[in-house]
Amino acid sequence: MFWVLLAIVLLVLVGLAYGAIGHVLRLLRVAVTLVRYDVLLPSEYYDRYPTSLQAAHTALSLFAKRRRGRSVGERLGKALERLGPAYVKVGQFLATRPDMIGVTAAQDLARLKDRLPPFSRTVALDTINAALGGTEELFAGISEAMGAASIAQVHQAIVPRHGVVAIKVLRPRIERKMAKEMAALRFLAQGIELFSRRSRRLEPVQFIDTVSAATERELDLRLEAGAAAEFKEVAEKDGYLTVPNIDWSRSAKRVMTLDWIEGVALTDTSGLDKTGADRSELATRITRGFLAAALDYGFFHADMHEGNLIYGKDGKLWIVAFGIMGRIGHKERRYLAEILYGFLRRDYRRVAEVHQEAGYVPEKFTVDEFAQALRAIGEPIFGKTADGISMSRLLLQLFDVTHLFGMHLRPELVLLQKTMVQVEGVSRALDPQHDMWAASRPIVERWVKRELGPEAVAKRGIDEAALGLQALRRLPQTLAAVEAAARKVSTEAPRQERQWYQLPEFWIGMLAGGVLALVLAAQRVQPPARAAQPAAVQQTQQQQSAPIRPPPAAAAPSTAPTTSPVTGQPLPGADTPPQIESDGRQGATP
Repeated sequence: MFWVLLAIVLLVLVGLAYGAIGHVLRLLRVAVTLVRYDVLLPSEYYDRYPTSLQAAHTALSLFAKRRRGRSVGERLGKALERLGPAYVKVGQFLATRPDMIGVTAAQDLARLKDRLPPFSRTVALDTINAALGGTEELFAGISEAMGAASIAQVHQAIVPRHGVVAIKVLRPRIERKMAKEMAALRFLAQGIELFSRRSRRLEPVQFIDTVSAATERELDLRLEAGAAAEFKEVAEKDGYLTVPNIDWSRSAKRVMTLDWIEGVALTDTSGLDKTGADRSELATRITRGFLAAALDYGFFHADMHEGNLIYGKDGKLWIVAFGIMGRIGHKERRYLAEILYGFLRRDYRRVAEVHQEAGYVPEKFTVDEFAQALRAIGEPIFGKTADGISMSRLLLQLFDVTHLFGMHLRPELVLLQKTMVQVEGVSRALDPQHDMWAASRPIVERWVKRELGPEAVAKRGIDEAALGLQALRRLPQTLAAVEAAARKVSTEAPRQERQWYQLPEFWIGMLAGGVLALVLAAQRVQPPARAAQPAAVQQTQQQQSAPIRPPPAAAAPSTAPTTSPVTGQPLPGADTPPQIESDGRQGATP
């Protein structure tokens, strides 16, 4: 947090100098809020601060609220909730970056509550009218807000000849507010990277860009509706989770309509017990539903907290809210499944080999070294029930190992890992004895058998051969296209795209400069006009300039003249004494 404080101070000055007043005011509000919640310079780390920061902490503590019993991560979550929607989203993404804020704080932010006071029903009706062109023909009645979050809120409505539906409506002017807050946060991230070299490894600017892009997608409810429809197809394959239907005729960019689910949210544990639901069975369905979607189809729900899971009156487990979804490719799915399977079989060398084959482990480390580190993580968790395993300690060890081995995990895998921790937390809240490893075993073994078994290997070979034949058929056209493109680039390259050394003006100037340099050099070496000299001196010079007769062969090995008869200077190629060059070696002067 020190670099955040320093960046805020310096950026305030820079912002005032360059007219970024809006960014400065927003960052000042952020700083004040973080100070009030004792997050900017947390008291827990007072002993580690240098004297100057200890003095700053003492001064800032006068404005901080006393919040005993809360950790830094919990206080940070409360501060982000106070700051508003953009910062809640940042907190949700920070929960996936324990390398930035630490494992404990990341776990605390995973419980961040995305709740805000609702806006008025009148404003919601105006939004629905503007988006759908009227409400009287589409809905028989719309209730007050049933729940409100940072970006949108939900109303219950009645559709003639259809029944009860849920209408999700975006907050008014939320797009502009989010854009301004994200611009200010990017301004802060640029300052942190500028003033702290250590922070560049964490890529704060790229992190804010990722959050901003994800938030923009959430602000278009048509995309969320599309994600819900796709996930419904995925979830129906196994039946662990159920997704409500989307009413496309009553959905638009700022409004989404879907079936209303009658049931009990998993946040209401007492209400859940009254229904007679089997908590252990629900916990298993949650774990397997998540893993089946992720491993089999590469598309998973990345916000599986209790509020988004409903135990319906029909006995089904319904899932809602599809703004945050994750995708992993086939290569990453195979990587994940082999890792889980290796841990289940306690085959740590195979897990290490999978990491190396995927390119995550630098070449300077051996497979055996990495396998040894994985064994130190995996062995303590076997033979224990879920309540005997410390997930925070396990995650801390995992990230310590990745840092020790210089590994950089892909963002989608980090999001998947964060969701796995969230799923484990929800499942354990339902059943404290829930064993995620045992629950996931059938899904992992099914995937491994299907994707890594003999039939899968044979099928993959056939598919690769077919792709190779298709590539061979396209080879002539591909070569012709490459040749045509190369010819076009070489003959029609824009003048402004050429390098400076490719411009004809550059070579004309170089040639002219070379000629001018030769002319000037010739003028410098031309001997000056001689003044009249006494006769005795002229006679002496004539004697010196007379041809020199070569001495007898035995007297000297060379017969060539060594000096010019005109200037008296050594001739080219004449023997000269060795000289010392600038690097200290002996040799002829160049």
